[in-house]
Amino acid sequence: MQNQPRFHLAFPVDDLNAARKFYGGVLGCREGRSDQAWQDFDFYGHQLVAHLVEPCQDNAITNPVDGKMIPVRHFGLILSFEQWEALSNRLKDASVTFLVEPYIRFNGEAGEQGTFFVKDPAGNALEFKAFRNEDQIFAT
Repeated sequence: MQNQPRFHLAFPVDDLNAARKFYGGVLGCREGRSDQAWQDFDFYGHQLVAHLVEPCQDNAITNPVDGKMIPVRHFGLILSFEQWEALSNRLKDASVTFLVEPYIRFNGEAGEQGTFFVKDPAGNALEFKAFRNEDQIFAT
């Protein structure tokens, strides 16, 4: 991934230790630089920065997609199917609660994908998906 674009995403958390346990321990992300108010994580080669904020209420706005209520505000990754299955199993083994259980979305249609959603300890929604055929990522 040397010369490939990478994303940088900063997001709010209300407990850095809980973020470290979830992103580092549960998801297996390597920790990078940190301060008392933030922590970098290596999110499959992308930079996530958890910023400590006061607890706040978030309107959990959702939209229906393929018969599931999907959180509008979320971020995540497109993984290989092997990585997606391994992460799904890792989260199940860690007793993480899924917002949307792992399943195949748009089965037999353009854009068919495996997907699941979880929340981190601060309530940030994350989506992990995989396409058996990467040509389908932007299929219409």
